[in-house]
Amino acid sequence: MTPAQRDNLRRLLSPRHIAFVGGRDCLTAMGEAARRGFKGAIWPVNPSRAQMRGHPCFASIDDLPEAPDAVFLAVPALAAIEVTRGLSQRGAGGIVCYSAGFREAGGDGAAMEAALVEAAGDLALIGPNCYGAINYLSNTALWPFAHGGGCPNGFGAAIITQSGMLSSDITMSQRGLPLTHMISCGNQAALSLEDYLDFLIDEPGVRAVGLHIEGLRSVARFHDAALRANARGIPVVALKSGASRIGAALTVSHTGSLSGSDALYDALFARCGVIRVETPPELMETLKFLVLGGVPSANRVAGFTCSGGGAAMLADWAEKIGLTFPPVPDANRAALATLLPTIATVSNPLDYTTPIWGDPVRTGPVFAEAMDQTDAAAAVLVQDYPAPGLDESQVYYRSDAGALIAAAKARGLPVAVLATLHENMDPATRDWLVAQGCAPLLGISEGLGAVRAAIWWGERRNAIAKAPPAPLHPARTGPLRALTEAESKANLAAGGLPVPVSRSSGLAGIMDATRDLRFPVALKMIGPRLAHKSEAGAVALGLADPGAVIAAAGKMTAAVAAHDPLAVTDQFLIEEMVPKPAAELLVSLRRDPEFGPALTIAAGGVLVELLQDSVNLLLPASPDDIGAALASLRLAPLLDGYRGAAGADRAALVATIDQLQALFLDDSDLFEIEINPLFAGPTGTIIVDALIHTLA
Repeated sequence: MTPAQRDNLRRLLSPRHIAFVGGRDCLTAMGEAARRGFKGAIWPVNPSRAQMRGHPCFASIDDLPEAPDAVFLAVPALAAIEVTRGLSQRGAGGIVCYSAGFREAGGDGAAMEAALVEAAGDLALIGPNCYGAINYLSNTALWPFAHGGGCPNGFGAAIITQSGMLSSDITMSQRGLPLTHMISCGNQAALSLEDYLDFLIDEPGVRAVGLHIEGLRSVARFHDAALRANARGIPVVALKSGASRIGAALTVSHTGSLSGSDALYDALFARCGVIRVETPPELMETLKFLVLGGVPSANRVAGFTCSGGGAAMLADWAEKIGLTFPPVPDANRAALATLLPTIATVSNPLDYTTPIWGDPVRTGPVFAEAMDQTDAAAAVLVQDYPAPGLDESQVYYRSDAGALIAAAKARGLPVAVLATLHENMDPATRDWLVAQGCAPLLGISEGLGAVRAAIWWGERRNAIAKAPPAPLHPARTGPLRALTEAESKANLAAGGLPVPVSRSSGLAGIMDATRDLRFPVALKMIGPRLAHKSEAGAVALGLADPGAVIAAAGKMTAAVAAHDPLAVTDQFLIEEMVPKPAAELLVSLRRDPEFGPALTIAAGGVLVELLQDSVNLLLPASPDDIGAALASLRLAPLLDGYRGAAGADRAALVATIDQLQALFLDDSDLFEIEINPLFAGPTGTIIVDALIHTLA
């Protein structure tokens, strides 16, 4: 986004005047502008009509009183290009191009979309093929269908989606999320999701940004925008759907099943502090807690219910997601017990029981004492409100909620009231809670997940502030050349990496090749069709003497011929066997066409696909990042020494992986290095098997 486009996007979203160019679709859009309460000038442009919704029509954009700040464009695709060119020449601000028939239509659509972008110049162009934009702060709607939503307190969440229907669904949601902006990206011909994110984090009133992502135009620009949001204290929450295809170059490796596009999105989000959610309700509830509650300073929550079952449900789900309800210290339990009925049990989450329910004079001190005794950083109260018409007791529910909010606010804590079932909070109560700055959370899993996500974001933001991630390296692709295992290991050894002592030989020279090797040895046939040797019978282990090596070579030739006659070669690698390690790892570095250089660390050996125990990092990664990745694996106990076995030298393991990263990033011709397994032992590491692909 150029500086001029940025200025024009501001004009588009907070316009003094809006031109509606088109017919029937513009009638609806004009109605939505009125519904939103837009007070500026409305200029319909239609040569066939005298007026639209009581506003006199202009025959063309040339007849407008001045260049409009904002335009809603709903004409056929070819006409849209010419109208856009004219608006650019007049100095308009921006366009919501509702018109379809561009890249999404196939055929000549891509060329037409390129022409549209060229015609737009420095206009802020949203779309084409999009629903448009709503600014709830300036009461501007450039939107083709009925919409809802609001921003009663002047702050809320901005949402950017790559699905028009989802954007409409969110505006109609009854979950009580205050909205500042809604942008439906459409084809992202000129401006993309990354541009809108970078713009909205600077807008007053935006406390969080929600994203629906199908794919990114630029991973690097998203990375930089998300880090800037993090630095500004604006959490970003992403709902990622769909999956990009995995590059064909990765199909030769074990890594493909561990490091597809979706796994790399996880790595991207973790790197730049973006909260990932799996469902639209999670998106809404997480944004709501961030906007209205804020970010807890620590993973310590005080939970309250008026039901033993509710307390148990809170505790059960919290344990699943790593949310901490710290216990009341034994020395302080008596102080809290004196405030509770005798039937209550001091705990966290706390069932404060029905004898004091609805009496804020009694519940308020209980809430305050429990927050203090647990050193809480946030507070949650479970309440399922009665249905309209059956709500004579609603006053008691609200009394307890008010007491909780007062106690939490006095301590500066984020606070939420959580309904067990989504539908059990009436709109009036929801709006009342929002007005108090309390998040009305809907659903145990979504609500507690929102609190845990906010805590994670605070932790991640602090970590990023201490050690900001380096800029991402650009992606690079091209035709590939596979090195043999012998060539691959020679390349790694030249870079100072640990590989077994080995010799290469044809069948006739095997006896001589083994003379100065220490037995037992491993024998491997190497060749361009033997990327995965075990499957082809091209590996023999534990050979005790030269005779065993020669016999194994004969059997191996027959086995490979039975598997794939074209794979048979007269090239063998003989290696000294290495001691059994504490753990076997897969370590892969490759240049992803979307994300650039990436690292996968996984449980290795023959169990790589079976266990699917892996973590991905985008490069460059720090040694601390690598260490944290190793600690997150399920096989981490093996590295520490399991059931009395010797553990791995963690420092040596991190150093080896870091050295691999440096070698990979320094040589732009390296496309993929896959090591499986990397032996991690108590005194160091050794690369047992390696496969390198270079850019040809």
